[in-house]
Amino acid sequence: MKIICANCLTINNVPQKDTYKKVNCGNCKESLLENKIINANADNIDKILSHSDIPVIVDFWAPWCGPCKSFAPVFSEVSKEFPLKVLFVKIDTQSEQFLGSRFKIRSIPTLAVFKEEKEIQRVSGSMNRDSFENFVRKFI
Repeated sequence: MKIICANCLTINNVPQKDTYKKVNCGNCKESLLENKIINANADNIDKILSHSDIPVIVDFWAPWCGPCKSFAPVFSEVSKEFPLKVLFVKIDTQSEQFLGSRFKIRSIPTLAVFKEEKEIQRVSGSMNRDSFENFVRKFI
């Protein structure tokens, strides 16, 4: 399966297994098991969405948004629980206004789930940890 390295955005081919002991990026050698959040922008979002064989969950947010700030730690913590199962991406709609418009973001925070380049679900508003974990599990 194709996995995007959150560190260098290199596309890696990884055998699909239930568990992994060690998987490193072929380019930067960073572990792909450390599920880091990718801060996407107009230059890389298409590559991320088109080259990921796992679901991509995008958090559309802005730095001035109170609910976005309170949800950020939840997004970060839960993202670490699903290495090689889900790719977690954040898009700052203040600095990436074009992307906010392109994806028709009307309120923030908004979570959009993509699979095979297509948006398959969207939800607006902040979630607690349990709710977000359950939300993520639906796409694995």
